[in-house]
Amino acid sequence: MTEPQVLQCRVWLVDSEPPIWRSFEVSNQITLAALHEILQVVMGWENSHLYAFKVADQRYADPVSEPPEDTLDSTTVSLVSLQLTTGHQFTYVYDFGDGWIHQITVGEVLPLPDASATPRCLEGDRACPPEDSGGIWGYEGLLERLTDYEDPDYEELLEWVGIDFNPDRFDLAAVNRQLQGQA
Repeated sequence: MTEPQVLQCRVWLVDSEPPIWRSFEVSNQITLAALHEILQVVMGWENSHLYAFKVADQRYADPVSEPPEDTLDSTTVSLVSLQLTTGHQFTYVYDFGDGWIHQITVGEVLPLPDASATPRCLEGDRACPPEDSGGIWGYEGLLERLTDYEDPDYEELLEWVGIDFNPDRFDLAAVNRQLQGQA
């Protein structure tokens, strides 16, 4: 068995401008399914949709969703078995309808001094889009509409996203509290 290591990763919500991203650490001993759970917290999603990873030429997903024949079970594949190294990139798609595509890059691979030190978020920028906002293009349209007080649906949209929604805000401490509750 390979020694436990920390993977320092960066995830970026593809096509978000300005970029919505997070930097985080995970143990290489976890499964892709566990990484999915961590990404849900780190990014701020609600874990209410299907997901898939694409690493090299292989697709991995939750077996509950009866994935296509060429898709492997994400609950049985550990990160260490994927032999991820510094600079390795792979994708994570959340919500096949909205198509939230995330690019994940492995920054550094370090010794794991203490398993309780992971997972943890190191930094990030911008709020996660609201669930079911129509992918990155729908989200951009939503943000535009939320600046137009004359929009006939303004009040309804504001109620949906929440009066305190701020697309520029990212709360690192809150994310790490949630991650600690998961560990």
